[in-house]
Amino acid sequence: MYSNFNRRDFLKQAVAGSTGFMAAGSLSSAVLANPAQDNFPMGKAEHCIMIWLSGGSAQIDTFDPKKRGDAKAKIPGSYYDTIDTAVPGVQVCEHLKNCAPVLDRFNLLRTIQHDVIDEHAAATNRMHTGRPTAGTVIYPSIGSIIVHKRGPVQENAPAYILIGYPNLTRGPGFLGPKAGYVYLTNTNEGPASFTRPVGVSEIRQSRRERLLAQLRREYAERSTGGKTIQDYDATVSAALRLSGPEFMSIFELDREKAELRNRYGSEFGQRLLLSRRLLQSGVRFIEVSHNMNFVNGSGWDTHNSGQLKQHLLIQDLDQGLATLVKDLEDHKMLDKTLIVVASEFGRSAGFDNGGGRGHHAACFTVVLAGGGLQNGKMIGNSDELAMKAADRSVSVPDLFATICCTMGVNPAEELYTTGDRPVPITDGGKPVVELFS
Repeated sequence: MYSNFNRRDFLKQAVAGSTGFMAAGSLSSAVLANPAQDNFPMGKAEHCIMIWLSGGSAQIDTFDPKKRGDAKAKIPGSYYDTIDTAVPGVQVCEHLKNCAPVLDRFNLLRTIQHDVIDEHAAATNRMHTGRPTAGTVIYPSIGSIIVHKRGPVQENAPAYILIGYPNLTRGPGFLGPKAGYVYLTNTNEGPASFTRPVGVSEIRQSRRERLLAQLRREYAERSTGGKTIQDYDATVSAALRLSGPEFMSIFELDREKAELRNRYGSEFGQRLLLSRRLLQSGVRFIEVSHNMNFVNGSGWDTHNSGQLKQHLLIQDLDQGLATLVKDLEDHKMLDKTLIVVASEFGRSAGFDNGGGRGHHAACFTVVLAGGGLQNGKMIGNSDELAMKAADRSVSVPDLFATICCTMGVNPAEELYTTGDRPVPITDGGKPVVELFS
């Protein structure tokens, strides 16, 4: 009798039935407020590219430089000189020479903070889900949240692509596989699961697909698996559709002009070029990993001697990022594409015994570009060593709320776990409103 009545139905009826009590002042309106009614600014961006700098990039050596320090003398400060930018009064590291002239397309959130310092995995989870890890709930990543609410831009494209190695923190959590990602590690080949094995002809592949379709129909007719089987069947259908020549042709980067490919530079730059092509095909959200550990032995986790060649990482990021901004602008896509450059935390202003830097999560920088925002703004000022917020701190939930609003998603709206427990999209986050006006 009550088999179709779940917790979500109960809550809805409880709220509906309490209206009279609210009018009489018996219940606080804040308790039963409809989150959809929060007066948040809503942007119109259609796509998002999140560039992930794994390891913890140093804000003081990139987008929030301070006075020069000295690693050998253990004097805290920036490792490099600074240069002016397109935004009056704003300087960046000398190795961001390509981004500097187009910084008026960027916003620098210079006082992001959280409380995870020494655990890369936990901090990565925080900067992907917006929440601390929990023993009973696996929260969805920001990419999965966006595609869960908005889906792909076009039906014949996956909604969410990860260019890099798969990881639980980038996944859909309790939202399930429909909000998951397709991943690839090689820009020349595309997703491995979408590529026909060597030696399997098109005719043979067609026979396999017909046999699989028959088996799927027969299993569905006698199965009582419900939603699990439906989700699996939908995933198989999507995979077969995307493995066709039309979608796979997106990965043929040699169709682009050699001059443009050269401007993008390294393999990381080619990932960004591929991202633009994927957006044009209808992908909603892309995360691009900047996996360059081989350059300095540590990637952005610049302890000890990893600091010595950090400038090569910064230069590589600079070339690819600046080219992406200008390329999207040339294709009239920048205003509808939000670019996010983030890391799990920042780094300290002081130097360790090996001349590198330790982790620092109390104040670091996240970059937002494009997305139809009011760009060219600096949000928050850090202190003289970029270690603390001087006038305004931006929480991770606030960052997530800003991303959600830019993408037209209400950050206060509730999602539901597999046990029908309501979970707000952000943990009380409020968007940075001046970016919208």
